[in-house]
Amino acid sequence: MLILLTVGIAPGLALFSYLYLRKQFSKEPSRTLFHTFLYGAIMTFPILFIQHVFEEEEIFNSFFFTNVIFTSGLEEFFKWFILILAIYRHVEFEDAYDGILYGASISLGFATIENIIYLLTFGTDTAFIRALLPVSSHALFGVVMGYYIGRAKFAAKTNQKGFLFFALFAPFVLHLIYNGILAIQDLWLYLIIPFMQFLWWFGLTRVKYAHTFTMQQMKKKI
Repeated sequence: MLILLTVGIAPGLALFSYLYLRKQFSKEPSRTLFHTFLYGAIMTFPILFIQHVFEEEEIFNSFFFTNVIFTSGLEEFFKWFILILAIYRHVEFEDAYDGILYGASISLGFATIENIIYLLTFGTDTAFIRALLPVSSHALFGVVMGYYIGRAKFAAKTNQKGFLFFALFAPFVLHLIYNGILAIQDLWLYLIIPFMQFLWWFGLTRVKYAHTFTMQQMKKKI
């Protein structure tokens, strides 16, 4: 059991450590980040419950709509809503790069619990592929969401709504494409590799942009 839990937690911890250490100017309070991680972990259960109810009741007749569009929208909306509700106006949200950390933290909280549940159900044989795909993809969706939330936090009031919209829309579209590829049984492996390469590039460029934007904001204050 301890080995399984370690395998389930390790990918998320490694990805978050990279993002946390990437922040050079100041370190975000670990307690707030841990709380954000817990929010993501806790929200896993209502999301899984809602998904289960919709599947059992066959509310949507389309498999594609249920497992691709609805699932992507539900998961990303929960993350976005909690970040806006609990973190966006938090006093410790001090710069744009913090959005990256909070977005990754809530996503990895969700991904870690989901990963543990999956490994408890199916064993550790798929641990490696889950670290490469679901865990890392959720982290990158969170990075993208956090980037736009961070920009909204420190943008002019006229631009805030646009950034907040993209904070939900961009990760939803990326998640939609990801789930859509996995739904293509015969070709998914050939499509997921270039998509994950793009997702890593897109996510890491958001990290770079957030870092640059934060440095520029700090220079203006000096």
